[in-house]
Amino acid sequence: MKPPHLAQSPRPQRPSARAALTHLVATCVFVLAVVVASSVVVALVRSPEPPAAGSGRSAPHWINTWTSMPQLTEPGNMPPAPFTGDRAVLVDTTLRQTVRVTTGGERVRLRFSNAFGTTPLPLTAVTVALPLEGRAGVSAVEPGTLREVTFAGRRSTTVPAGAQVVSDPLDFGLRPATNLTVTTYLANGQASLALTSHPGSRTTSYLRAGDGTAERDLTGATPVNHWYLLSDVEVLSPPDTRAVAVLGDSLSDGRSSTTNGNNRWPDQLLDRLRGLPGGNRIAVLNQAAGGNRVLNDGLGPNALARLDRDILAHSGVSWLIVFEGVNDIGTAEPTSAAQQRVTDDLIAAYRQIVVRAHAQGIRVYGATLTPFRGNTPYDDPAGLRETTRQAVNDWIRTGGVFDAVVDFDRAVRDPGDPERLRPDLHDGDWLHLNPEGYRRLAAAVPARWFGKG
Repeated sequence: MKPPHLAQSPRPQRPSARAALTHLVATCVFVLAVVVASSVVVALVRSPEPPAAGSGRSAPHWINTWTSMPQLTEPGNMPPAPFTGDRAVLVDTTLRQTVRVTTGGERVRLRFSNAFGTTPLPLTAVTVALPLEGRAGVSAVEPGTLREVTFAGRRSTTVPAGAQVVSDPLDFGLRPATNLTVTTYLANGQASLALTSHPGSRTTSYLRAGDGTAERDLTGATPVNHWYLLSDVEVLSPPDTRAVAVLGDSLSDGRSSTTNGNNRWPDQLLDRLRGLPGGNRIAVLNQAAGGNRVLNDGLGPNALARLDRDILAHSGVSWLIVFEGVNDIGTAEPTSAAQQRVTDDLIAAYRQIVVRAHAQGIRVYGATLTPFRGNTPYDDPAGLRETTRQAVNDWIRTGGVFDAVVDFDRAVRDPGDPERLRPDLHDGDWLHLNPEGYRRLAAAVPARWFGKG
């Protein structure tokens, strides 16, 4: 008898063809299940990339169609009495304001900003409507167009200090380059005087006591030429809709343009683009404010500090026009050392703006700075600030950092005296342009910059 460890094992039986086939099918099913499960895990970990503009894919996306740069409201631009108290603002107040959208859509949502608030901002009710006869700066709306805006399904919301809130999408048709009325009621107001606004609205808004969000006309309301609280309007747009943003100061914010006329140069650029094939799918976002500077805070944070909030964080921006720097030159001391420093610092800042925008896939176009000789207080007898402007413009034109350059200086300067604006293009202060001057700036921007692809 053989030891157990030497005992022969029973001869294995040869599997039948049917059994072999069954085993093979089971193995394939198992492998396929593993592959599918792995794909699901990858999909959960890595979100699908959004469709590229012009890719032909049909998924719509949200695009900013109107913006205003949020600022801390200065005392002179606060709501008039009785809408501003000793410790609170807009208590039991309805605020009705109109804004001009750039691109259109069938779904809309709003953004309210409390960027500079030190206390929460409670919004009791918000409605949208079409303004009477489609006009800007009116207190009445078209009958039958009032719609209630909600936030996470609720009528009211509170915007935390320093934050913003986005409304729920609302089915509300907007045509390109038309006006929208937004009416907001604050029962308790904001419990501080740190109010977020955009003072340079060039558009009339209305204030009245009580809840008037559902009223066709705010009879007896107080007019004010400022925007408060509202910072963005977005529309759900086709995939090839994109935006051009403007980073600027009062020359882009439209000082000396027509109140309720929407004839700032970015407005007139929009009007030009709409006449071109595909122009209705190009949004123009004006992120400028009077007194703003590139390097240092002025009226609003400096351009380097606000670039992320005002440009890079906005939906659908493909192009950026940088037209800012004259306030940096004009507020720097008229000495050789100070002006050389502002020249070097502005050039370094422009490089930073381009690098940061390129990281987000945004093309950046530089605009030369327009003349200010004859302006008080920017003009200096020795011409040191003019020397700085010329040096900065030479770098913008030839530095090769911007993706392209628009020569605003050449568009509006006096051919007989290039250090000054053309006398018929400014508002009398030799710095700010009139509507015709702004038309010249808009006409100077090459439309080919915004072609598809």
